[in-house]
Amino acid sequence: MESDERAIRELIATWLAASKDGDIGKMLSLMADDVVFLVPGRPPLRGKAEFAATQAALSELSLEASSEVQEITVFGEWAYAWTQLTVVATPRSGGRPIMRAGPTLSILRKQQSVWLLVRDANMLAVQSA
Repeated sequence: MESDERAIRELIATWLAASKDGDIGKMLSLMADDVVFLVPGRPPLRGKAEFAATQAALSELSLEASSEVQEITVFGEWAYAWTQLTVVATPRSGGRPIMRAGPTLSILRKQQSVWLLVRDANMLAVQSA
């Protein structure tokens, strides 16, 4: 495995751990300033500030996520990663967990020797238990 692919896999693992821990600062450090997130049924989420604002609403949930990398392709300072993502969100106050799963496609850019997320599209759909 090439060092760039290994670094991108580490970024994905770090993202999942930071999501679980609610570490918004760590997640923000993995993104470019002009990051854009695309999700079904919502307008694009643009920039770190919008991302951080949406994460506050998730503080009431415990998140468990797993990601299976399907493909990573590197083109110089650019790369894309296709994963199969599963997220289980459980209300901290009790209640039934909600599982969402589906493919994601992320575009990354290497800046000052560090890979950063610049675009992310996910097609997560609610799964029956």
